[in-house]
Amino acid sequence: MTEPSANAAADPAGKLLFLEDVYKSYGPKIVLDDIDLSVRAGEFCGLVGPSGCGKSTLLRLLLGAERADAGRILLDGAPLGAPDPQRGIVFQKYSLFPHLSILDNVLLGPRLSSNFGQWRRQRASFMDEAASLLKTMRLESDGDKYPHQLSGGMQQRVAIAQALIMHPKILLMDEPFGALDPSVREDLQVHLLQIWEERRMTVFFVTHDIHEALFLSTRVLVLSQYYRDGRTLPPDCHGSKVVGDYQIKKDAASTDLKRTAEFADLAQTIRREGFEPTVLQNINEFNLKHPDSWRSLNPEEAAGS
Repeated sequence: MTEPSANAAADPAGKLLFLEDVYKSYGPKIVLDDIDLSVRAGEFCGLVGPSGCGKSTLLRLLLGAERADAGRILLDGAPLGAPDPQRGIVFQKYSLFPHLSILDNVLLGPRLSSNFGQWRRQRASFMDEAASLLKTMRLESDGDKYPHQLSGGMQQRVAIAQALIMHPKILLMDEPFGALDPSVREDLQVHLLQIWEERRMTVFFVTHDIHEALFLSTRVLVLSQYYRDGRTLPPDCHGSKVVGDYQIKKDAASTDLKRTAEFADLAQTIRREGFEPTVLQNINEFNLKHPDSWRSLNPEEAAGS
């Protein structure tokens, strides 16, 4: 049992996404160790952490592709089930079908989720929306092309349109720009941020790049296995927790932000607190500054901490 929390963030009411006491193991290895998290609609959450900390595992739990060993995960107050259109997903590897045109790739979700009658009645509106999304993605002249005719950055923009046409409650992105050249990556970062500012969709963005997370996000979550608590387990034998939760001010989508001293200092702080195996924060020292951040402790974790 965990200790009760008086923190209002521990109440799922008014939260789009709510996780409480979530654990995930693979065999004897604990990957996620008592994850507590609440996210409001419209937030852009960047998730960073060292290699092997469980970032993609957490994303798969949110998608519903895997189930937690314990705890609860709620989306709009309801327990998560199998993957469904409420959760859009964009992977690092472009999820496009090579035999379909760009337009047909974007239309695939509505086509597969509609029966024959629905598709016939709504086909024109689906086509209009797909064309509008391609325009938003700066691909309005590429609808008749096939994936192999587009660059990597263009293909990833198609994948984002593929997800958005389903109007998900939350868009999950797993290292979506990780395979791109730096200049293309920065261009897509700016473009994604512009789309988010227009639509205020809820985004959960996994990346290994701290600077990318800080530039894109309204909130940066730091997941790490490098910490200590009251348990007698060696630090390398327990799973990851959210060791940092930062609220980020969003003023503009200008890349000039990346060159400010404040940006560099915060990136260094996050790297030290979450990525350095020699820096083992005590569980009571976690930098959980976001107003919706919360954490529950079981008696063993709290003892001696």
